[in-house]
Amino acid sequence: MAKLERIASHDGIVKNVGKGLVAVEIASTSACAACEAHAKCGFAESKNKTIEVPTKQWSEYAEGEHVTVNIDQSRGLLAVWLAYVLPAVCMLAAIIGLSAAGAAEWVVAVVALAVLAIYVVILYLYRTKVEKHFTLTITH
Repeated sequence: MAKLERIASHDGIVKNVGKGLVAVEIASTSACAACEAHAKCGFAESKNKTIEVPTKQWSEYAEGEHVTVNIDQSRGLLAVWLAYVLPAVCMLAAIIGLSAAGAAEWVVAVVALAVLAIYVVILYLYRTKVEKHFTLTITH
């Protein structure tokens, strides 16, 4: 039972089935969507996203079928670290370091953006290695 608590899951609909791959459309909603007053305030946001799930049992799924896509929550936290925390830390380090060194504001801004761009390029170059850490599973 403890293992189930560590799994994040999203319900979705199969949009496409290909060899070794199942494309699932899930509704991505903001936290506001669960609020009782979301219809009144207008801030609730909901978007449909398509996730491609590699699976050996791809032939068992059909378009239009309702499925559940699962990922270990610890992997989700790793994704948050890679996508938000590490780039923010790198940028803040550059900003604080250059500001303390007395660099001009425009130099600080340009270098901070350059650090972010370099981070994104490095993440892109290692994308296949990073993708191996994120295993999605699909269930009927």
